[in-house]
Amino acid sequence: MLMSVDRSVLVLVDLQERLQPAIHDAARVLEASVWLTRVAQKVGVPVICTEQYPRGLGLTMPALRALLPANCVVEKIHFSAVPENVLYGMPGGEREQFVVAGTEAHVCVQQTVLDLLAAGRQVFVVEEAVGSRREGDKALAIERMRRRGADVVTREMVVFEWLGKAGTPLFREISRDFVR
Repeated sequence: MLMSVDRSVLVLVDLQERLQPAIHDAARVLEASVWLTRVAQKVGVPVICTEQYPRGLGLTMPALRALLPANCVVEKIHFSAVPENVLYGMPGGEREQFVVAGTEAHVCVQQTVLDLLAAGRQVFVVEEAVGSRREGDKALAIERMRRRGADVVTREMVVFEWLGKAGTPLFREISRDFVR
């Protein structure tokens, strides 16, 4: 069950301006999410970005939003991004593999992941790209998502599975620009 470019979509859950200052290790979560977004765009994996009630929590963080076309950002009101066809109605939402990053790990990320798993999708939670206000909430959410069938991965696991092999111009470019 390797992640592949043709079957994956990257989902960025609620990395929003008014929420991020409260997130434990927020800079790391945002940096990993930006990195994943740039790699996904380079290899041709669609990106979906959700915003939970943006009037209250603000828009997606500027460093991330600057990378995203407007048609990949979708507002939601449910904690999970699955109800009301939020994910499935977006470009890439029909794919079977969901690579997930975002906040909060124990609320919107977890509920989205559990709903995706219940719908039979393969889910990969990128550990360094998810966060919560409290470390303990994140740890328990990671444990629960893993127990329910999500694979917990690192961003390098994602990129090397998307690449599949060395020796190509794309591999050299990704290695040079992203893998240090």
